[in-house]
Amino acid sequence: MEPYKEEFITFLVRCGVLTFGRFQTKSGRTTPYFINTGNYRTGEQLARLGGFYARALVEGFGGGFDNLYGPAYKGIPLAVAAGIALHGEHGRDVSVTYNRKEAKDHGEGGSLIGHRYDGTERVVIIEDVITAGTSVRESLEILRAGGNPKVIGVIVSVDRRERGQSELSAIQEIQQEFGLPVHSIVDVRQIIQYLHQREIDGVVHIDDAMKGRMEGYLAEYGVP
Repeated sequence: MEPYKEEFITFLVRCGVLTFGRFQTKSGRTTPYFINTGNYRTGEQLARLGGFYARALVEGFGGGFDNLYGPAYKGIPLAVAAGIALHGEHGRDVSVTYNRKEAKDHGEGGSLIGHRYDGTERVVIIEDVITAGTSVRESLEILRAGGNPKVIGVIVSVDRRERGQSELSAIQEIQQEFGLPVHSIVDVRQIIQYLHQREIDGVVHIDDAMKGRMEGYLAEYGVP
């Protein structure tokens, strides 16, 4: 695992974005870990987060994109932070677009903010995690109606590697249904591997018991 991925896992824990315990997902599954990107709180955290996304974007898509789309609400700061980091750390100046939850019927109107599409753009959708793929499907509909740019892929912070609506993972379903590559900064297997019996600021978050719970969860809901 590349050092920046290990740094990202530690960063997730220190920001309180990756937590462990007992949580219920929207699908009704009871999971021993949870990822909440709404817990990023400071400028420093967002700057570092953008750097991790930018590194993964360059690794996953190279120079084949020129726009980042952040779906409201959590995808907005992710796309903005990644765009800033791409410019500052990689010398790539790409446009950024995001949406309103409700279309505006006055002023400039419409539901899209930032770069307005003309159909020539190569877009990467920026997400936190993909649980059921609903947000990605909604984003694709919004983009088709808003200038129909070419969506070349999706990037997420963590791949939970668990089933969606079928025997495939939610990410695999998106890849199969739309033919889009989906890249992640890290996945849950890497998280388990790195954090097992490792202290972060004096705390072991994945001891043998937690590792057993996470492996059990993946045995029931995960994909190979």
